[in-house]
Amino acid sequence: MKLDKMIAVRNTKTVYRDGDKCIKVFNESHPKSDVLKEALNITCIEEAGIQAPKFIEVTAVDGKWALVYEYIKGHTLAQLMEQHPENKEKYLERLVDIQISVQSHTCPMLNQLKDKMQAKISQTKLDATTRYDLHTRLEGMPTHRKICHGDFNPSNIIIADSGEPYIIDWAHVTQGNASADAARTYLLFWLNGDIDGAKRYLDLFCKKSDTARQYVQQWMPIVAASQ
Repeated sequence: MKLDKMIAVRNTKTVYRDGDKCIKVFNESHPKSDVLKEALNITCIEEAGIQAPKFIEVTAVDGKWALVYEYIKGHTLAQLMEQHPENKEKYLERLVDIQISVQSHTCPMLNQLKDKMQAKISQTKLDATTRYDLHTRLEGMPTHRKICHGDFNPSNIIIADSGEPYIIDWAHVTQGNASADAARTYLLFWLNGDIDGAKRYLDLFCKKSDTARQYVQQWMPIVAASQ
């Protein structure tokens, strides 16, 4: 296995290409349980029929845990938006269409989004009154069973040279309410400094999914706190 062609570097992992394979190598401090959980997640996604790079194996590289996937030749939607800003609206529509397609699937083996959010809110340093309010709001939101990516943004969508979309980075996937996942995507645009993109994304998501904007907005403080 050759690790001489680096594709991406993140806080806890480095991604390499080796021929027709993509190797995601985690730092020594990354918990083994999280690596194995991500491997289970991508297996569930494959079985649900969602288009993602084929998962090959869990292995170790120089004492570090690694996940091996097929390499998809193409560009991420984030790269395409940067290279062709005049087509941003088209790419945003593609992003929303792909997200809604993902959310049309279910997978009973995935963790519950609400359970994950409740735990995350409990771990924050917010005061007890604020945490109580957030827990109560979350408990009052409808419980759904749709697949929610958890980090759905243009950099996690690869458009292959064939034109087919492949969704990557399933570490945070759960089953839950689609509007919570949309709220997360909106906040990712906003925090990345793309305020116009965030607003246009939300407009498109609400229109294409026939969802009230106010409903997605109700999720935003909950999602923000749980992140």
